[in-house]
Amino acid sequence: MGSSLGLCPGKAPTSSQLFLFFTVGSDVQPGTEMEIIVEETMSVRDCLKLLLEKSGLPGDTWHLRKMDWCYEAGEPLCEEDATLRELMICSGDTLLLIEGKLPPPGFLKVPVWWYQPGWHTGHWKSHPDQMHGAPSPGGVWRAASTQGAPGDPHGEVSLLYLGDLEISEDATVAELKSQAMTLSSSERVVPSPAFLRAWTVEGRRPGRLLRVSRQPLKEYKLGRKTEICLEPLQKEENLGPQDVVLRTQMRLPGQRAYAPCVDLVWDTGRGWTAGSLRQRVAHFCSLPVEKIEIAKYFPEKFEWLPISSWNQHLTKRKKKKKQDNLQGAPYYLKDGDTIGIKNLLVEDDDDFSTARDDLGKETQKQLALGKKSQEALRVQNGDLFSSTKTPGRPRAPEASLSIHVGSFR
Repeated sequence: MGSSLGLCPGKAPTSSQLFLFFTVGSDVQPGTEMEIIVEETMSVRDCLKLLLEKSGLPGDTWHLRKMDWCYEAGEPLCEEDATLRELMICSGDTLLLIEGKLPPPGFLKVPVWWYQPGWHTGHWKSHPDQMHGAPSPGGVWRAASTQGAPGDPHGEVSLLYLGDLEISEDATVAELKSQAMTLSSSERVVPSPAFLRAWTVEGRRPGRLLRVSRQPLKEYKLGRKTEICLEPLQKEENLGPQDVVLRTQMRLPGQRAYAPCVDLVWDTGRGWTAGSLRQRVAHFCSLPVEKIEIAKYFPEKFEWLPISSWNQHLTKRKKKKKQDNLQGAPYYLKDGDTIGIKNLLVEDDDDFSTARDDLGKETQKQLALGKKSQEALRVQNGDLFSSTKTPGRPRAPEASLSIHVGSFR
């Protein structure tokens, strides 16, 4: 009762067949999908050939991807000899015909970007798999500018697309850097791979650091959608497995501003503790540890969270052990984070914020107020229209609900 049935031309698929949608490219527009019925025992290779024939596309430089729940291109269907049933393809799924031949088994096809920390608005050169929005003149794709602390390389980033690199999963990070150097132009020359720092690209900015040069890529568990960016360095760098790279900024005395970022390498072999980090920063700045204050910057909130040795005052051992780790809440410290440093010899106050932080918070506040007013208007309009309709069946009175959970200790 109440179901809607649709009358469609053609025979219905049998129990051994799949009804699929398919389209060309990853930019799927509503109503552009085509339909096809195939056997669930058909291989990926044969399915690809059939869809290319249906689409009228020549050549063999194509591969299939399954659309994910976000309506985006998911992982490629790499096992060409596997059947659609074995890959859990179901009726109603959408397959995408994507240009570009898949690398052979055991290889990765990695888009490589050039990452130049700076204080200007980032630009992205167009990439065939990342064509979002409208292009600016000259075919350059402009990334959204995100405001951070002054001089914060993760607040404003500049990434330039160099090209795609096909590399074995058994290759090391050093070999990845060495092969990626062949993609760089004469304007971006570095003496050796040791003058490069490799990051994954997450959310159009550097994400995870590939720190150990001799470690194979397969141990980093890089997916087939992983992208890499290379950061040039002024001197050689050979990071250990427990080294963490932080961007430090010294507070300018008497000003609500910071000096440009300077990288700091912190050996976390003795633990991710606040005391260990403060000791490293104090040594880095040639200051007594009791004469500095440090704070982590959260650019998405425009906030600075002071990092002090508060854990030494805690008496409960479990609580101390749990909180004395900067990787956990509330700091979630990781590679590439910005650390503000205040010299208490020349400035003794608790304020780490800048004028840009004030502006960013005010902008966020105005956006939140705007959303609330739109929501209130929508609810008001909904009440207005609902009042003209016939009143529905009265709801039953609410009853209390009790949930009893047993003890599993």
